[in-house]
Amino acid sequence: MKIAMPVSLSPNSLPEGERDTGSLREVPIKRIVILISGRGSNMQAILEARLPVKIAAVISNKADAKGLETAARHGVTTAVVYHKQYSNRTDFDTALAAKIDEFSPDLVVLAGFMRILTPEFVNHYQGRLINIHPALLPAFPGLNTHEKALQEGVRIHGCTVHFVTPSVDHGPIIVQAAVPVLPDDTPDTLAARVLEQEHLIYPQTIRWFAEGRLTLEQGKVTVRTGGACAAALRSPWEA
Repeated sequence: MKIAMPVSLSPNSLPEGERDTGSLREVPIKRIVILISGRGSNMQAILEARLPVKIAAVISNKADAKGLETAARHGVTTAVVYHKQYSNRTDFDTALAAKIDEFSPDLVVLAGFMRILTPEFVNHYQGRLINIHPALLPAFPGLNTHEKALQEGVRIHGCTVHFVTPSVDHGPIIVQAAVPVLPDDTPDTLAARVLEQEHLIYPQTIRWFAEGRLTLEQGKVTVRTGGACAAALRSPWEA
């Protein structure tokens, strides 16, 4: 059985003669704050992508999050806002926002941040708060996405980067990556295949943001590619 591997249909995959990077205006260096709760593998992919941004800080709601060590090794400022020190979500989110705003971010990136955020927090960062979810939204929101995909018998699965709205795992979609679901897949093998794509599309999204390529209008996202607007997609099918 021949397995079709994911191929990039991003702006960077265009032939050299079809790129029109000169049409993209110069933009200031963007400041990014990343939120994590655990090992932060997506955060690490972002840090290692050499993006044209300033990673101003990595913040966790857990002091023992392994990702904090990774960030520190990359010379990034780290901070902890421990959620259990607050009696309710509103107080925690208020403290978290105050800490984030100390770094004056242009974009806040959720990278395995395992907290449900209040509408007040989300609205405070409207249009500059993004998340990655291990499913092809709007399918399979919430947890245990890979188990759900296998139970439903879907033939493709994947991940989604989206702007965050007050509804959990909902918001304007920026980019999605799809992978084939194989007959002998387990939740772990499927998760590993999806995670590889997460590590590609999340840094790419931040690059587009940094280069001023993303446009969010009336709840829909477009990506400027060579002076034209095109959907951003990664696909499991061969070109």
